[in-house]
Order: sequence, then structure tokens, then C-alpha cells
Amino acid sequence: MTRPARTVLTGLDTVRADVEDLYRDLHRHLELGLREHRTAKKAADALRECGWEVTEGIGGTGVIGVLTNGDGPVVMARADMDALPVRERTGLPYASTETVTDENGDEQPVMHACGHDVHVACLIGCARLPAGRRDAWRGTFVALFQPSEEQGNGAEAMIDDGLTAKSPRPDVVLAQHVLPCPAGYVGTRAGSFLSAADSLRVTVHGRGAHGSMPQAAVDPVVAAMIVVRLQTVVSRELAATTPAVVTVGSVHAGSGPNVIPDRAVVELNVRTYDDATRTHVLDAIERIVRAECEASRSPRPPEIERIASFPPTVNDEEPTRRVADAFAAYFGDDAHTAEPQTASEDMSEIPRAFGAPFTYWAIGGTDPERYAEAARNGTVAEDIPVNHSAGFAPVVQPTLDTGIAALTVAALAWLGGWAASGLPS
Repeated sequence: MTRPARTVLTGLDTVRADVEDLYRDLHRHLELGLREHRTAKKAADALRECGWEVTEGIGGTGVIGVLTNGDGPVVMARADMDALPVRERTGLPYASTETVTDENGDEQPVMHACGHDVHVACLIGCARLPAGRRDAWRGTFVALFQPSEEQGNGAEAMIDDGLTAKSPRPDVVLAQHVLPCPAGYVGTRAGSFLSAADSLRVTVHGRGAHGSMPQAAVDPVVAAMIVVRLQTVVSRELAATTPAVVTVGSVHAGSGPNVIPDRAVVELNVRTYDDATRTHVLDAIERIVRAECEASRSPRPPEIERIASFPPTVNDEEPTRRVADAFAAYFGDDAHTAEPQTASEDMSEIPRAFGAPFTYWAIGGTDPERYAEAARNGTVAEDIPVNHSAGFAPVVQPTLDTGIAALTVAALAWLGGWAASGLPS
């Protein structure tokens, strides 16, 4: 079943060096969400150079390329483009030293701390191969480069800007993500793979006063009590077999040690895998916040805002099975069943808009020897940098080769079923 993919991948040696150079360039020169103008141009130019029809500026910086080779299935592969506001500490010769100006006018370091540079480079590498081997496949291949995944609004921006009218409707949508697994690893999982994520901002209101006169104040630093109580939602309201995460990532109150402020702001993040658990946890958070504020005599109710939201990523059974079978045939022992991840994505909004099934898989990016040593020592959590950390840096190879091959094998699991004669190959 992988013969067409193997035929197309004979061209991998001819694109490898260019893809590696592109990856290092993208890692060094990068942009935050909805500002990915340079990255988007790189993707659009690369697609045009190998004969793809390109549409730019969808949802601001989104790009789609379409390569048609007769009648057959339509397959869409998606890569996200944006970086993160993190100062890189990898020590790489191509490490990012760039900064951007944030909404407050402050200079903010940026880094590809989540591996989106890998995703873009791999999809461009994959896109260059089928144009030269049209005898091995039939149908339509759509490459989609999405902005602003980290903010959770990039897929929505492309959809709101008419994505479904600007692209052929796919029969299946494919995507991958690099994770801190050994490079060379590929992992598929049917059903729930990535969690839903909800970020909340809670504003607790008080009455300010001099720090020496608490009797004249209502101290909103009761937010500290909210933080402690929220830790009981997962540990005391959910079954031990029900996965969920509640993390308080930011607490801000006051401007000096002798001033009781008039408000405190708490920002938190919730990860769940199903709608029932998601509803239960969010309701529990609201109940706890309101009860603590009432117990502390807050002069008015708290404000609870949902500032970001990601849907769960639930892979469709049939396309996941097809890709898993193709990966097993091509990658052999490096093909695995992936564990559920508590990270989150907005990618599933795209197939949902088209009414198309999808599957989303993982590839590894950690030096295999380094990972094996950490595993032997029982120190993987301590020694292997994870996504969003300042030390996250996928090794160039075999990460890129694996990512290009995975996209190609998965796409050809549909497109490669049609030889030039129109008969299954």
C-alpha cells in the first residue's frame, strides 16, 4: 500500500538540503500569530516554484496551495506557522535572537518553542515531491499554512475569510505535530488525542485602603484562597480515571506592600477531553470563585471571562486506521500508537468547517541517544525539553525526513490509490 509513496519519496534526497536550510531560516526568523508575513511568503513562494496554484492572505496571513493531477480524492495537509513569546536558550547557532513589540509597546523575545518551524518545513518539503512524480498518484493535494494556532484564532480567521470557498473541499484533512519523543518516531491515535483548552481571566473586586487599616478595606487578595481551592476540582470532584488539568498561571494584585488594592486578577487554564468533564470543571471554577468572593464580602460579583478556547482534537476512526496502517508498512517499528496529550489545537476547526474527517498524529524531535539515556536514568521529565520551553529544539535529522515522509505516506494513502490509468495501484 505504500508503493506510490515510496515512488514519490525517491525525490527526498534532492530536497533534503534545501528543507534543512529552510528550517534553520524559519527557526531564526519568526513571527507571532497573525504577523507571519515572512513565513507565509516563504511558503507561498516555495509552492509556486514547484507548480502549485497559490492563494495568500486568507485570514490575514494564511496560505493555501492546490496541486491537481486528474480526477481522484482531495487531500488537505495543514501546518501552523506562528512562534511564541519565549526567549530561546538552546545555544544553537541558528537560535532566535529576534524580538517583537507587544501591545504595551515593550520588546518581547520570540522563539519557535513549539516546533511550528518543523511543521512548515516538512509540509513544504512534502509539497515539492509529488509535482515531479505525477505517474504515482491522482487527485488533488491541498497544502494549508495556518496562522495563529497558539492564540487559538488562526483557523477561525481563515474560515471567517472564506476558506471553504477558496479551497476544494477535502475528503480528508491531515496534520502532524512534533513532540519531545525520539526523532524517527511516528504515533497515531484514533479518538481523543489532544485535550480541549479553556483559558479564563477572573477579576476579584475589593475596596482599597491603607495596608495598616484592613478594617476599612475589602481585601481582594482573597484570590490566593481561590487559587488553593481550585486545586480541589480535579482531586476531589472528578474520578481518578477522568483526566483533567487546572493550572493557575498568573496572579496580579496591588502595587506596593502597604496598599490594599481594589482588585486582583487571576488567569487560569483548563484541559479536558470530553464535553461533560469540560462543563463540570468550568462550572466548578465559577462556583468556587463566586463563593470565595461572597465569603470575603466582595463589594460586587467577580468577572469571569473566557479569553481563549480550543476544541478537543478527536481523530476520526477510519482515516486514522488508514494512516496507521500506511505508517506501519512504511516506518515499521518506528510506528506507534500515541498516548493522549494534554496539549491543545485549533486545527480541528478546519475539517469541521468543510464537513470532512481528519486525523492528526505525532512525530518525534528529540535526539534518540539523548532520549534513550534519559529513559535509562529515569530522568526524561527533567532532561528532555518539552514544547513551549526555552530549551525546546528538535534535531534537524531525522526529524525533517520523518515529517516529510509521514505527510507523504499519509497523503498517498488516498492519492496513491489511483495510477495514471485510473485503476487502483
